[in-house]
Formats: sequence, structure tokens, C-alpha cells
Amino acid sequence: MSSSDQEDHDEDAPLVRDPAAPSSSSRRPSASSSAVGEVPVSQSLIKAASNVCFSFFVLAVLAVTVVAVTYQPPDPWLQSSAAITTSLARVLPNSSFLQPDDSLLPTGEDFPSPSAAPGAAAAAQRDAADQAATAPGINATAAAGTCDPDAPLNCTDPRVLAAVKAFNAKAFFRKSIVFLSYEAPVPGPKPGQCDVAWRFRNRREKSWRRYRDYRRFELAPGDGCALDITKVGKFRSGKNAARPPRPKGSKKPRVAPPPVDAEINDTIPLVGSEAEFRRGKYLYYMRGGDHCKSMNQFIWSFLCGLGEAKFLNRTFVMDLNMCLSGAHTEDGKDVDGKDFRYYFDFEHLKESVSLVEEGDFLKDWRRWDKKKGPGRISVRKVPTYKVTPMQLKRDKSNIIWRQFDGHEPENYWYRVCEGRAAKVIQRPWYAIWKSKRLMNIVTEIAGRMDWDYDGLHVVRGWKAMNKKMYPNLDADTSPDAIVDKVTKLIKPWRNLYIATNEPFYNYFDKLRSHYHVHLLEDYKELWSNTSEWYNETTAINSGKDVPFDAYMKVIVDTEVFYRSKAKVETFNNLTRDCKDGINTCNL
Repeated sequence: MSSSDQEDHDEDAPLVRDPAAPSSSSRRPSASSSAVGEVPVSQSLIKAASNVCFSFFVLAVLAVTVVAVTYQPPDPWLQSSAAITTSLARVLPNSSFLQPDDSLLPTGEDFPSPSAAPGAAAAAQRDAADQAATAPGINATAAAGTCDPDAPLNCTDPRVLAAVKAFNAKAFFRKSIVFLSYEAPVPGPKPGQCDVAWRFRNRREKSWRRYRDYRRFELAPGDGCALDITKVGKFRSGKNAARPPRPKGSKKPRVAPPPVDAEINDTIPLVGSEAEFRRGKYLYYMRGGDHCKSMNQFIWSFLCGLGEAKFLNRTFVMDLNMCLSGAHTEDGKDVDGKDFRYYFDFEHLKESVSLVEEGDFLKDWRRWDKKKGPGRISVRKVPTYKVTPMQLKRDKSNIIWRQFDGHEPENYWYRVCEGRAAKVIQRPWYAIWKSKRLMNIVTEIAGRMDWDYDGLHVVRGWKAMNKKMYPNLDADTSPDAIVDKVTKLIKPWRNLYIATNEPFYNYFDKLRSHYHVHLLEDYKELWSNTSEWYNETTAINSGKDVPFDAYMKVIVDTEVFYRSKAKVETFNNLTRDCKDGINTCNL
């Protein structure tokens, strides 16, 4: 074999390493091994891209899994007025107004008010100012070393308020109470006692309403210069702090004025002058078929009118006179002549929307209208609801006068907001709050239980008697059945507030062997002729007594129940029947 052939053969032959021979790597890397170790750039890019794509796939799977587990349908109470209206339209079809009505329709404070709602910013600033403020003449701390433990207690001592604030912060930490401001402590009836008042909010109430409490504290010297609180009175036990202190130099009245809520201002807004009246644009709804219908229908229709006024950028002419439907009275008869302010917060309403009272409006109209000539106030009469708000949008008349003269249901106010109008009219739910006077009663009942109670809602009445629509309700809400179910859901010897339409007071006596039972009738002195509520409502009613009717009781009963901790409800916990009757559970 020639040398050249041998070289070619050696290049093609496999390499055989001599074990005794030194490793080539110890000398230098061979060209062939270097070529084998290199990976093409294209393969590296493909591998990196596949890793990135796989990572995105894993993240997408995790995201979809988390959303699927945690997703809940949108809560209509946390959305806009349009969403709330749409939600309630599903549960308030027109035919539902024909059924007996003993329920409570949600109002503005039952869901968070939109930040754009009129008055929200001012109320937030007021609350912030209250929280930042201190009581007049009181410093938050006391100078160390200047106290005499043997000296009589002086309620103006800054240590008193400091001790009360510290006690309240600890005692009410888990009770949904937000303290806004304190007033100067005043002496109690005995040495060592101080009465202290403060303003607060309840987190369970979505509105920015403020309430007032005043309690009696017994204090004793503690370690160093501190004061220890040894005893605390119940809700509104500090009677000496019930009213703000009188300005210096003022004389004490012979007879103490009746207690009132000084923060309620539901006076009727007035038009200042003829020029102002003529510049105004008004929407006037005449009384229609909604009068003396259920309260739910009234609210539904009234908010339709307010929504149209807002859409047209007009002032709504409001009749404060209401008729309470027989569905809400003890004897089942309609009662006319009720005042809107008995049931709803007129102060909040007039701050939220533009309105005038009907009686004053008609007087001004007659007084300033000229019979003939250019001074005449222009009026457009609208005889039927079929004339839509969109058709009235560009009308320049001073007064748009909707007349509901037809027969029922053609003369219902809410018909204006049906059809195409339902897409453009937004009912201003934020404008309707329940009466502050009634909510003061709610606050006092909850306060007397120290905001530490559970709730039981028992629906009976006509539903329990209607075996066709509610075949099991009567048996499922019998005294024995209630005891059997409630004792499995609520711990023994808790404060148990029972909201119910059952008229027999002793119906729930069997629960008294297991709980501290509270019923609305246990607090009837809160609307007696010596109460704050009585004094304020008689002032509205020209000095005449105002009965505490069944709808007022429904409001108070339901609101106290809403503020309870654990809740047991009739149609969720006690019975198999559906809330709206047989075969309606899934509607």
C-alpha cells in the first residue's frame, strides 16, 4: 500500500486511543471535538422560543383557574343607578305590584353611594374634619407628674377624655363603629362619674350618616397619672351629656326642651323671587293611579319622575302628601294624609336632586303668572305617558305638566319609564334614604344590645296562611321547628333579635330558654309620647300625634336585623318554600 493510500485509509478509519498514550485534551482540543460541541444558533432560538411559549401556557392555565374559582356575578348594589334599576326590574315586574306587599324595597343607603352623588364630597369632608377635631378646650395628653391621685375627679381633666377614647377604641374594635368626634366630658350625678358624648358612624350602613351616643363612665386613679375606667353605662346612659353645653352667659331654660336631632333639616325649599321662578324649568307630575298603592310601587314610580326630571334638566315638583296603602296598615285600610318625611330622608333628597314642594309651587305659579301677554308662564300639558322623555328633551316651556287622567294602569307614573325610555332614564336610587328619625330608633335598639347580637327573620302572616303558594311555611316556622333549626345555627345565650310579622308576642317564648330574645315591641317607648321621634314628628304634623304605623315598624325591624352578626332567614334557613311562592326559587 502506498503512503498516500495509507494516509487516506487512516483518515477514514475510526480512531483507537492507546490507553497508555497521553490524552489529547491535555495537549489541545481537537478540531473534530470542537465541531461536535457547538450547537447551531437556529436550534438554540427554537428551544428558547418553545420554553417561553410553554411558560405563557402555564401562566394562562393558572389565570383561568383562579378566575374560575373566584369569579362571582357582579353585585348590582355596587353598580350604577342603571344597573340597580335593571336588577330591580327583574324582581319588580308590573304584575308584582298587584300582590300583597309586606317587603322592604332597598333604598340608597343599602348600597354604596356613587362618588359622584351630590353631597358625597361635602359629607366626606365633614367626617374628616370631625375626626381631626378635638373637643373644645381639651388637650389629648396630660402633663406627666402634675396629677394628684387623692384629688377629686375633675371631668375637664384631659386624662378623662384620653381614658374614654382608649376604652372605646378597644371595646368597639369589632363592632363596626367608627368614632368621628367627641364632646367635652361633663360631671355625672355622683363623684367619680363623667358623662361623655360622641358622634359615630356604623360601617354596616353604606350612607355617611352620623349618630350620637352619650354614656356614663366611672373612673379611678390608676398607675402613675393615668385614669382607669371601672364602670361604663349602656347606650345613651350619660344623660348629662345628652345635649351640647350652652354657650357661656346664656340662661338655663325653666323647662327643658324636648330632645330632638339637631342635625335633621328637612325644611321645605322655597323659590326666592318671581324672577327666579320664571328662570326655572319645572317638571310637574299630577297625582296618578299610584296614590294609595304599595310603598314599593310608590318608590318605583317616584324615582321614575325624578329620573325624567334629571334627564330633562328640570326641577321636579313634589307632593309631600302620601297615602299609606292598606298593605302597610294594621286594619288593612288605606290612610291618606301621611307625610313623605315620616318614612324618608327629605334633607338628603333635596340635597341630591332639584325639587320644589307642590303647594308652594302652585301658589307661586298663580301669584306670578300673567293672564295674557308676554308675561305669561309657558306651560306644556302632556296628557299621556306615551309622550316620551326624548320627545320633551328640547321643549322650552317653563313647566312641563304631565297629567295622568286615564284609567289604571294607564295612569301609573312608572309607565313613563317603560319601553325606549327605560334605556335613557336612570332612576336616582342614591337620592332616597330612609328617615333619619326612624334610623335613630334603629341605632338605639342596636346600641342597647351593644351592637353584639344575632338576627332571626321569621316571615309568617298571609304567606303562612296561603298553603297553595307556600305549602311548608306554616309548619317550618312553628315554635318547635324554629327552636330546632336556630339552635343549630346560633350559639346559646347570645342576644337574638327577631324581626317578624307574627303578631302574637309570646310566639317565640320557647327560644327564651336558649337566648336573650329581643323583639321590636320591647322597645316601644322609643316611639311613645315621651320620645324624640314623637316630638319631631308631631312638629311636622302641626302638633298632631303621628301613629307609629306598620310600615315604620317594617323599616325599623328590617334595619335592626340587617345590623346583626349571624343571620338566620326564613327562605334561606327555615323553610324549603320559595320566597315568591311555589316554583319560583330559580327565577
